[in-house]
Amino acid sequence: MATHHSELDTRPDNTASAAAERGYLERILTACVYDVAEQSPLDPAPILSARIGNQLLLKREDLQPVFSFKLRGAYNRIIQLPAEARRRGVICASAGNHAQGVALSARRLGIEATIVMPRTTPQIKIDAVRRFGGSVVLHGDGYDAASAKAQELIEAHGLTYIPPYDHPDVIAGQGTVGMEILHQHPRDIHAIFIPVGGGGLAAGIAVYISQLRPDIRIVAVEPEDTPTLATSLEAGERVRLDEVGLFADGVAVRQIGEHTFPILRRHVDEVVLVSTDEICAAIKDVFEETRSILEPAGALGVAGAKRYAELHGVRDETLVAVNSGANMNFSRLAHVAERAELGEHREAVLAVTIPERPGAFRRFCETIGERPITEFNYRMADPENAHVYAGIALRDGDRERQALVAQLEGQGYAVLDLTRDEMAKVHVRHMVGGRGHGVAHELIYRFEFPERPGALMQFLANLGGRWNISLFHYRNNGAAYGRVLCGIQVPPQERGDFATFLDELGYSYAEETDNPAYRLFLS
Repeated sequence: MATHHSELDTRPDNTASAAAERGYLERILTACVYDVAEQSPLDPAPILSARIGNQLLLKREDLQPVFSFKLRGAYNRIIQLPAEARRRGVICASAGNHAQGVALSARRLGIEATIVMPRTTPQIKIDAVRRFGGSVVLHGDGYDAASAKAQELIEAHGLTYIPPYDHPDVIAGQGTVGMEILHQHPRDIHAIFIPVGGGGLAAGIAVYISQLRPDIRIVAVEPEDTPTLATSLEAGERVRLDEVGLFADGVAVRQIGEHTFPILRRHVDEVVLVSTDEICAAIKDVFEETRSILEPAGALGVAGAKRYAELHGVRDETLVAVNSGANMNFSRLAHVAERAELGEHREAVLAVTIPERPGAFRRFCETIGERPITEFNYRMADPENAHVYAGIALRDGDRERQALVAQLEGQGYAVLDLTRDEMAKVHVRHMVGGRGHGVAHELIYRFEFPERPGALMQFLANLGGRWNISLFHYRNNGAAYGRVLCGIQVPPQERGDFATFLDELGYSYAEETDNPAYRLFLS
């Protein structure tokens, strides 16, 4: 789990910088944002606070009218425009939160807004921009193409471009988040954790906090696959990344802003990088606290606060995490749920080789004990051994995972720990199985049973050791019923006994031996 942590001990300090920052302080104090934005709550997170041993407060920018902080900067920039620029209209290129912020801000001021979005933008975001009054132009397959199209429209129609982060008015608008934090919690704060993409939000908060409460640490948080600020700080200049990660698309920016970088270089105390799994875990944490679902970029602050507390052993301090947005694509929820347990070290993913004989599968489960099983994938491949892909829920994180591996190896099993293997977690878990070679007398059944602790173990115990299991697939996805696809080798002369066994088993079942999908891909 790669994490970057750097103490930034040397920062430029000169009279010109100090004067510029006093100008920013005035801009923030006089920023016009509350015509569209709301003072978002600063909510306690008692469950997570107890777990990390610190008081964690959540700055709920996910509750803004566009579910993101972005409308603060957009509105503050647009309202500063002269009458002639307002008459011609405004434009931006964005596939996300900035687009909605510009659209809503322009509508509130009676200004026409053109939003250029890539053709790949999810329909939910296109619809949201139109609902807020923006005129959508779909162009290209990515941000660069959309941005180029926006420049064409600017030249053709004299529109004013509204940048997402790199303008003093935008920075000042975002800085009102920091102003609110100090009003809402004037007591001791150890650190504020701020997601960073282009740096507008972090710069605005940092420049305000540093002048009024320099004792508060400013911690920037980035995905480990998009270290835009971290790379530039290490180089001492703005660096353009060749590639950025796309999971936290709200901060997928190749280069830190020209206006934001000097501020961040001067005032950021530390940069923490977090993994995709840690971001997913943070989304789950916030859901458990608030029943709200953050987008990946919106959960960076919480993920960073957790990582920071672990890195430094910080206890009994007040930490503030900015929840920057909640424009989550519904299609991502399954991925987030799957990865959250790994990010919290609450699931081990193991490949275990077991003997291929009746009862071996059940004995393997008995070795695992009462730990909840999140996933079992298995397909008989040769007469001697079988490989099981198992997800196992943990109560004590990495220590329990290491103890479990040692226990299985002590029982003579060959174990490969895949918990940190990205390919295994993303792809292999969905590809385990395939065709069985030389699997005689195989019958395929689907089973359903009430999903509760120990239900899978009870199912295996009831299945017994008389017939060999040749295929097994189970995934706990939070449903009320566990679903298993199972292949069982039953000689023809034993079919009658097996039918009686199924009737006495007590589980809902259906035979799938003649299913064409089984014939095509599994038999």
